[in-house]
Amino acid sequence: MNALYAVAGAALIFVVLVEGFETVVLPHAVSRRIRLTRFFFRDAWRVWSFIVCGLFAPGRRREIFLGLFGPLSLIILLGLWASALISGFALLYYFFAGGAFESVKTGISGFPGCLYFSGTTFFTLGLGDVLPLTTGAKALTVLEAGTGFGFLAIFISYLPPLNQFFYTRETSVSALSARVGAPAAASEILDKHIVGQNLDVLHQLLYDWERWAAELHESHLSYPVLAYFRSEHEDQSWLGALTAIMDTCAFIMSGIEGACECQAELTFSISMHTITDLSSVFHCLPEMPVDRLTLDELDRLRLRMSEKGFLGLPEAREMEKKLAPLRSQYEPYIQALADRFHMAIPPWVRK
Repeated sequence: MNALYAVAGAALIFVVLVEGFETVVLPHAVSRRIRLTRFFFRDAWRVWSFIVCGLFAPGRRREIFLGLFGPLSLIILLGLWASALISGFALLYYFFAGGAFESVKTGISGFPGCLYFSGTTFFTLGLGDVLPLTTGAKALTVLEAGTGFGFLAIFISYLPPLNQFFYTRETSVSALSARVGAPAAASEILDKHIVGQNLDVLHQLLYDWERWAAELHESHLSYPVLAYFRSEHEDQSWLGALTAIMDTCAFIMSGIEGACECQAELTFSISMHTITDLSSVFHCLPEMPVDRLTLDELDRLRLRMSEKGFLGLPEAREMEKKLAPLRSQYEPYIQALADRFHMAIPPWVRK
């Protein structure tokens, strides 16, 4: 029976350390499907979003409470990991020491005494009111103290880069919203960045967002919890901004030739790579999207570009034939991610 305590304790410690290493230290996504951390975020988000969306209508208050999930989940995850490690070492103490501890003040013995001693050792309190009596328990004391110190230090060091990635992401999202309004829409991006036949400004914007999409890909695959961190304003989000940029690229690829078309293809490619990989990480199956661009809206968008001085765009039906296969590539993934994170998808043409 005591051997089962040792096996259970060692297995619990091993699982937590592996999960912590993959989540905090490993700098890329883990393909293994059975991961306790992934189950925690998935199920906790389902419960949290179900409660919040049931209590609040779409708006500012719902966004605030949905936005609390990201930071709170990290605190809860740390608590769960720490509790599991403490329990695992307590089981090992019980095996090696047989529950025999010298109690100076508390009078606690047996497994409760092992659990209490494990907790004080893990957090390196050094109270000295309970002392291990066997050699095995003493060796475990040193091992747990080192594990607890290192585990907490690594987790704390995990927070600054997480915040840095978040701020970098949101800086570009906020800048786009300030430039074209919120929510960002392809019609406004094109309207603000097309001046006659000169597309240099639009080319630079797409180049910058190519870099942004690449950074989003690396940061959110390495730290998937970032996807749960929401923007400060309810009418903007990282997914909405990415959608607007991909819409813009699709429009350019279907009707504008030249250097800007080449840059649009590059930005579209890395953005497509990002959303498909994120959908895979969060196990979001592509969904049939709502039609966000009618033929009449596309024709009005063409007319707006003509009024800005850009001539030579194909007819609406011809553009639609080129747009349709492009939209079918990314919109199902966008819809799946939007449903998962309860984020609004921006329209093509803002009304």
